[in-house]
Amino acid sequence: MLYVVPTPVGNLEDMTFRAVRVLKEADFILAEDTRTSSVLLQHYDIHGELLSHHKFNEHETVQQVVRRLEGGETAALISDAGTPGISDPGFLLVRECVKQGIEVQTLPGATAFVPALVSSGLPCDKFCFEGFLPQKKGRQTRLETLKDEPRSIVFYESPRRLVKTLQQFCEVFGKERQVSVAREISKLHEQHVRGTLQEVLTHFEKTEPLGEIVIILAGNTPKDDANSQPPTVNSQLSTVNTQLLMGTGKKKNKYK
Repeated sequence: MLYVVPTPVGNLEDMTFRAVRVLKEADFILAEDTRTSSVLLQHYDIHGELLSHHKFNEHETVQQVVRRLEGGETAALISDAGTPGISDPGFLLVRECVKQGIEVQTLPGATAFVPALVSSGLPCDKFCFEGFLPQKKGRQTRLETLKDEPRSIVFYESPRRLVKTLQQFCEVFGKERQVSVAREISKLHEQHVRGTLQEVLTHFEKTEPLGEIVIILAGNTPKDDANSQPPTVNSQLSTVNTQLLMGTGKKKNKYK
């Protein structure tokens, strides 16, 4: 049996009771970064066998893991934060387990884009998930194919590339397209910046973006569609301070 286990994207309290139990009962745990995951595991007093499973070695480790699972062992797959397989390693192992008839169960739980989407003020009944865009080859072509997409579009981005990406969005989608940029979801300095692409770009040109970034871009809908027009950045720059599980939140690590 392979369990795919979501882990907190910020606040440790986002961990579920079931996730903790599964991690404690698993014969071994596959982690994207064993050093990062050790912080979480130690916090919940989880001391099982911990193995590295990331994008640089997953092609080599998949068969080894499958053999152990076929031998009757149970594994739990985790990433640094969020749900494995969503812009994180996991797909190759899950695909091979399904191919070999090994049961796979994915636990419901944390992922960054859902709270960012629901909090955006943009339509969330229908949306498309793009994740990280290609950094170079194919990037412009991919954006061009999304110009007429009517659904809200979800992107992941790094803080160092955010301004450049928003500049490119202005060129492709138009400066008046509505957007919401969420950063540090579920962490101490969670923030949502909403408005037109030009307004949000101007904000981040003046204020350096920090932390994990989720961009929610409005789809190409009629301009008179009130549902696609959230308040502007001037009235809706919001910061959410979240009470953390560990002390005052001054300790700096990925699981604030």
